Amino acid sequence: MLYTLGALTLDTRPFSVESMERDADAAVVAKLVMGILPPKEFMGEGEDDITLSGQLLPLKIGGLDELEIAHEMRRKGARFPVQRCDGWRPGWYAITKVRERHEDLTRQGVGFVVKHTITMVKVQPDAGAGQQIISGLLISLFDGLR
Repeated sequence: MLYTLGALTLDTRPFSVESMERDADAAVVAKLVMGILPPKEFMGEGEDDITLSGQLLPLKIGGLDELEIAHEMRRKGARFPVQRCDGWRPGWYAITKVRERHEDLTRQGVGFVVKHTITMVKVQPDAGAGQQIISGLLISLFDGLR
């Protein structure tokens, strides 16, 4: 496991991630004062975005189902905890953008290689968000038994 996005696991196969980019900032505001350089005041944490990128080989090892789960999480505005495999937990996020590029199309219209990028923004957790994760885990468990 490389990353978990709620109940969605990103690993080396079938749904791989090859790069991670984090863009975080802080809110610092200048106070206008005459005659001197304006003093700056820290106002709190700003945006904190994470972008995960990778590629799939759907005809060889799969991964399109997991990509569709990411799209579904984006469509529903699901909030979920993110965790890296070493235990680092940056917080709760929501997917704002999923980008996919199919290359070397097959006769079915699916790319032999599918490059993807998932962009997430840090959010406050929902009070009932744990229930969504548990239900997602149960669904993925029972789907695996079929």
